[in-house]
Amino acid sequence: MTYVLGATSLARLQHVHPDLQKVVKRAIQITPIDFTVLEGLRTKERQKELFAKGATKTMNSRHLTGHAVDLAPVIDGKVSWDWPLYHRLAAAVKEAAKDVGVPITWGGDWRFKDGPHWELCWKSYPLKS
Repeated sequence: MTYVLGATSLARLQHVHPDLQKVVKRAIQITPIDFTVLEGLRTKERQKELFAKGATKTMNSRHLTGHAVDLAPVIDGKVSWDWPLYHRLAAAVKEAAKDVGVPITWGGDWRFKDGPHWELCWKSYPLKS
């Protein structure tokens, strides 16, 4: 089955770095499971809120500059937090990144696991890019 990004996902991608948009748009074409964009560019106020709740461990998030997105699998029309689905989605996003030649990092590979989080690599995409 072929999936497409919905209007909400596209709107959430609007202020995200164009190279990361390419990855997400390629991923939706090749993914074995549907997904949605939960969040792209984030305000400092939103970051503070997430930090206070323990949902993030940093105030220096790549979301603040449009260098990160949060993606989540969608099953039967609803966001799923089932961890194995994030691994399936990760395989598609990593393949998409290779397809378009954009180096990315997945939060699911970190010590503090963040399954929805994807960001452009700091080394290749410093804040000035």
